[in-house]
Amino acid sequence: MNSKEQKFEKLVKDYKNTIYTVCYMFSKDTDEINDLFQNILINLWSGFEDFRGEAKLETWIWKVALNTCISDERKKKRKGEKVSLELAIDLFADNDKDTKQIQQLYARINQLELMERAIVLLWLDNLSYDEIAAIIGISVKNVSVKLLRIKQKLIQMTNNQ
Repeated sequence: MNSKEQKFEKLVKDYKNTIYTVCYMFSKDTDEINDLFQNILINLWSGFEDFRGEAKLETWIWKVALNTCISDERKKKRKGEKVSLELAIDLFADNDKDTKQIQQLYARINQLELMERAIVLLWLDNLSYDEIAAIIGISVKNVSVKLLRIKQKLIQMTNNQ
């Protein structure tokens, strides 16, 4: 294995949780999550040699992962919704109050627009406004305004139920 492959393998090992977090935010289907993960890895590998270190490695990974998932989501909308033939029952699902609240929150987040979802995901992962701005490609002030509007949307969704 050459040096590039070893560095990339370390990158994947160090950041696989981040990549899976993005995938889970954009899909609940196991096969689709695996496809997204693989597509992100392909895109990371394709741009790995061109990464110049102008941004933090984590910022670059977030950006590639989010852009890959957003592009995939847009392609799905153009093609139409895919229907799964599997029986979607989770026999090990928790039914306690906290789990139900978390599931409701994620259901509401999934109703947001793609960029709003991406911003919330980054915010939930405790990234700073500066890091979110760098990943999404907007100003720090715009991140602040968008998060405020997103929070208001989520509250409105809660009040409408």
